[in-house]
Amino acid sequence: MRVIGTAGHVDHGKSTLVKALTGIDPDRLKEEKEREMTIDLGFAWLTLPSGETVSIVDVPGHEGFIKNMLAGVGGIDAALLVIAADEGVMPQTREHLAILDLLQIKGGVVALTKSDLVEAGWIEMVLADVRAALAGTALADARIVPVSAKTRAGLDDLLIELERLLRDVSPRDDLGRPRLPIDRVFSIAGFGTVVTGTLIDGAFKVGDEVEIVPGGKRGRVRGLQTHKTKVERAVPGSRVAINLAGLAVEDLARGQVVALPGTLTATTLLDARIKYIAAAPKPLAHNAEVDFFTGSAQVPARVRLLDHAELMPGDVGWVQLHLAAPVALAKHDRFILRFPSPSITVGGGSVVDPHATTRHRRFKAEVITRLETLARGTPEEIVMQFLAARGTNAADAKEIAGGTGLSVDAVTEVLTARAAAGQVVALGSAFLSTPNWHALAEKIRAMLAEYHRQYPLRPGLPREELKSRLGLAPRVFDRVIERARAANLLVASEDIVRQPDFVVKFDADLQRKANALLAQFDRAPYTPPSAQEAEAALGAEAVAALIAQGKLVRLNEQVLLSPKAFAAMQDWVVATIRAQGQVTAAQVRDRFNTSRKYVIALLEYLDDKRVTQRVGDARVLR
Repeated sequence: MRVIGTAGHVDHGKSTLVKALTGIDPDRLKEEKEREMTIDLGFAWLTLPSGETVSIVDVPGHEGFIKNMLAGVGGIDAALLVIAADEGVMPQTREHLAILDLLQIKGGVVALTKSDLVEAGWIEMVLADVRAALAGTALADARIVPVSAKTRAGLDDLLIELERLLRDVSPRDDLGRPRLPIDRVFSIAGFGTVVTGTLIDGAFKVGDEVEIVPGGKRGRVRGLQTHKTKVERAVPGSRVAINLAGLAVEDLARGQVVALPGTLTATTLLDARIKYIAAAPKPLAHNAEVDFFTGSAQVPARVRLLDHAELMPGDVGWVQLHLAAPVALAKHDRFILRFPSPSITVGGGSVVDPHATTRHRRFKAEVITRLETLARGTPEEIVMQFLAARGTNAADAKEIAGGTGLSVDAVTEVLTARAAAGQVVALGSAFLSTPNWHALAEKIRAMLAEYHRQYPLRPGLPREELKSRLGLAPRVFDRVIERARAANLLVASEDIVRQPDFVVKFDADLQRKANALLAQFDRAPYTPPSAQEAEAALGAEAVAALIAQGKLVRLNEQVLLSPKAFAAMQDWVVATIRAQGQVTAAQVRDRFNTSRKYVIALLEYLDDKRVTQRVGDARVLR
């Protein structure tokens, strides 16, 4: 499905021509019909001689409605530039032509309207004027077709030229990340909220959950229409009306984008390559204020020049744009820049990095090199640069595709080849560049060494604490631990992580105190020192070390036992229950000549370990 957009000066007959070609009046507003002037976007469709149906977006030609024009022209595949034969090239003709050029519209056809009002000699003169205006633009080779909507002369020829043009225009790519910049929002009785726009980068189907960006509100696709015909699936490049469930009209506005949840993020800082048009009235200064237009969105912005002191008319340069409000953007999106006062188009360009993470310093060669690679590098160069910039934050193919503008298939192909070459490390479905893996491994080694130095009596760094310190997602962290363990970088249990050669060692004085304490446990195995007494003698961490080494068993916060005493008590409890069917706390107390404090601690510990369970005042085996 393809979309043709009109362009041209006010009163040159764009809407009249669209109606003559399609039978549909694109002027839908009462004010437009009363004033006989297009104010907002209009929509129609036509069938080419081949039978292919194409959409038409009709835009306002008046300079006062240029913002509406820009909201509709961004998603078109080809242009229908309309120039009246009795007036020729006019100011808005030139501005619209500049906009088409800046948006790099793939091609177009020029309709020389009202040709019935002038003589053949005049038409020849206008043709020369038009050809001169087109020179050096994206429409330099466009065919010029004299037509008359009134007499219908030339309309068949125009359709043939449009069909020829679209044969050379590739269909929109399906990247699996559908997004629809909203250009209209309204409500239909019995159906609810409806938005319209030109669908790009993927397909929507009925039932899809969607997210509104920016804003984050979610809804569901209740219905889809293309050219007022219901469809179950809308394809890239088509004009689409989406009936949204779960969203009110007041939740939505022109400039927002409908996307699948999590596939598109709004931004306020982006890197771009811009062209400053030769007709600009003055140089573009660093930190200049402009209006930024992309898709159907418009926001004020500030331009930071990265490789020029100032940009002269006709120059091209690298910039960082700081937007006054969030806008949904993807790599390669085209945009237009206009001065707010006087309100004129002065430039435009392509988004290279929609989510710049830092404010770049000016005139830095490494910054420009990175941007050049993002803009024109091979898929391998772009993916490897992306991974290098991510540092130790691993990314999967979907994340990389979203950040680079490449397809998931292209990213996967690069990752597979680079992993085989040893340049990329796979951590499950996520990836790190090999240098960044080495950096992560060294970071882990240093963390463990510092932890062991700071806490020499602890068995290791808690696993959850290491995950938090590294800032890794659980799925990635587990794969990092697996790979680090395979490389003998660490030893990991369910709870802790330590260096392979680390063991808890007591110094001579602490070992003497530990031996003395353990002797007390041996002398009074069933009425040993309390946990508080043990910690007072050795310190809490030393006691914890003895527990970790299996030299003491902790029943609860107050009660410790020697392993030998614990085993004897547990074995007797289990044997007694098997012989008698149950055991009471009193029986255990009397058998081991101990106090209730130790017995209750033992029995509750065995309950927790699912060895026994309490039934009334007795214990039975589970």
